[in-house]
Amino acid sequence: MAIKFFRLMREDNRSVFERDTAARSTFEILVSYPGLHAVWGHRITHWMWKRNMKTLARWTSHIMRFLTGIEIHPGATLGDSFFIDHGMGVVIGETAEVGKNVTLYHGVTLGGTSLAKGKRHPTLEDNVVVGAGAKILGAITIGEGSRIGANAVVVKSVPPNSVVVGVPGQVVVRTQPHDASPDLNHSNLPDTIGNTVAVLVERVESLERALKAGVPHTLVGSSDRIEQLESELRVHMLDHPHIPANGKNGKNGTEPHEHALPHRDDQGYWHEQDFTI
Repeated sequence: MAIKFFRLMREDNRSVFERDTAARSTFEILVSYPGLHAVWGHRITHWMWKRNMKTLARWTSHIMRFLTGIEIHPGATLGDSFFIDHGMGVVIGETAEVGKNVTLYHGVTLGGTSLAKGKRHPTLEDNVVVGAGAKILGAITIGEGSRIGANAVVVKSVPPNSVVVGVPGQVVVRTQPHDASPDLNHSNLPDTIGNTVAVLVERVESLERALKAGVPHTLVGSSDRIEQLESELRVHMLDHPHIPANGKNGKNGTEPHEHALPHRDDQGYWHEQDFTI
């Protein structure tokens, strides 16, 4: 047990150097990183919890919460090289499961949404990064290599290699694999709703201009007028699909995909080619 614990301590210490450029020395990390102290405290309380010393485990975790501002239930499962940066206000529930090389920032909640016993907290697979203030709720899974944007509220499972933004969280699936290193580029987030609305407005304006120039004046509001407009719109949309100014719709000048507007697939996920992430 002691050998395994010190091995985990060494890996946790190394993860700080890899993900925080402010870290200057091992001694500084040992004495001034509450996220690391909370993880080490949890390693001990989880050992107690597994051996049915549950009250002692809860009391010890309560002391660690007082010392660090981070609440981790002793029943939660944390993987190797787990790093909580800054940490204040982080809450991790009893049945939460966290994989290897996961990074959390301050204010993150891995919370439950049910009063039923059993699995009710999220699972984070390897190499997930969760931005400050994000809330991940329920027995859902965040796929490997995904990034959760700051203050997002995630209530459904996320496929691997994705980015999530907004309330409720909008899932954007990357088309290119992300490397194994933590994805800490928090400023590079897609604006799914804003981009879609802007493109829709642009398209409506172009259709209005085309109809104004090509459709003869008829009585406004008549059934013939409505049918004629519908017919003209269908023909125009088939003949003039929306294409951005550069004539391409992909990141590297690829041809436009089947749906020219930003769109969600049948599972409710967005895709990277519609955004810059």
